[in-house]
Amino acid sequence: MHKAGFVNIIGNPNVGKSTLMNAFVGERLSIITSKAQTTRHRILGIVNGEDFQAVLSDTPGIIKPAYEMQESMMNFVKSAFEDADVLIYMVEIGEQALKDEDFFKKIIHAKIPVLLLLNKIDNSNQEQLEQQVQFWKEKVPNAEIFPISALQNFNVPEVFARIIELLPASPPFYPKDQLTDKPERFFVNETIREKILLHYNKEIPYAVEVETEEFLEDDNIIRIRAVIMVERDTQKGIIIGHKGTALKKVGVESRADLEKFFGKQIHIELYVKVNKNWRSNERQLRRFGYNQN
Repeated sequence: MHKAGFVNIIGNPNVGKSTLMNAFVGERLSIITSKAQTTRHRILGIVNGEDFQAVLSDTPGIIKPAYEMQESMMNFVKSAFEDADVLIYMVEIGEQALKDEDFFKKIIHAKIPVLLLLNKIDNSNQEQLEQQVQFWKEKVPNAEIFPISALQNFNVPEVFARIIELLPASPPFYPKDQLTDKPERFFVNETIREKILLHYNKEIPYAVEVETEEFLEDDNIIRIRAVIMVERDTQKGIIIGHKGTALKKVGVESRADLEKFFGKQIHIELYVKVNKNWRSNERQLRRFGYNQN
C-alpha cells in the first residue's frame, strides 16, 4: 500500500518551522535566520520513500497583518488548513498562544491529526519541559505532543515516523524524484534574500524583494542576473554600501550557497532598483508571487 499526503507546518514567527522542514527534507529549501517573518511564501518540500510521499509545507509565521503583503502571507497560512492531511502546530519553550486567535480555534477544532511540536527544548530544563507539556495538553487536547529540538535533530526522526503512519493511502501527488514545487529562480531569490536578512538591520530586509531576471544554465556553469528591489532611494544606498562593498558581500555569500545547492559553478550579477511601496501594491505583489488566491 502506498501512502501520500500533505503535511502542513504552522506557528508563530521564528519558532523553527523552516529548520524543521529542512531537517525532514534534507535540503535547505526554506531560508533560516534569527529574524522574524523570514518565510514569506508557502514552500513545499517533498520527501519520497518506496511506499510513501510526504508533501511538507512550510508557511509564514502567524502575525496580525499590517499591510497588503502581510495579508497575502496570512492567506498562504489559511490555505495550509484547507488541504492538510496532517497538521503540525509548532511552538517553542515558554510560548503561551498563537498571535491570531482565529487560527488557534481552527487548530483545536481540526478534524485531521494534529501534532504539536514543542521546539527548542535544549533551551529548557526538565521541570520547565514537564510544565509546558502539561500546559499544551490542556490548551490543545486534540494534539499529540512531541518535545523536539529541530536544530539538534532531537526527536525529529520519531516525529517523521509518526507522520508516515498518519498519511492516508494514496498514489503520489508529484514525480518521485521531485524535491519541491518551486522553480530554480525561486531558490536564487530566497538565497539572496537570506543574505540581506543576515547583514542588514531594521526595516531594510522587510522592504526588499528579489527577482531573478536571467537564469542561463550550461553543463558546467549557471549565469544569474538578479535585481534587489527596495522601496526608497535611501534603502538603495544602504544595500549597495560604500563603494559597493555591502552588495559585493551579498553576492559572494549567495554564490557560495548556490554552488552548493545546484552543484555547479555560479556566476552572479546583482543590481538594486527602487520600486516604490511595492509591499502595498497589488499588481506588484502578484508579480512577486503573492496574492495568488
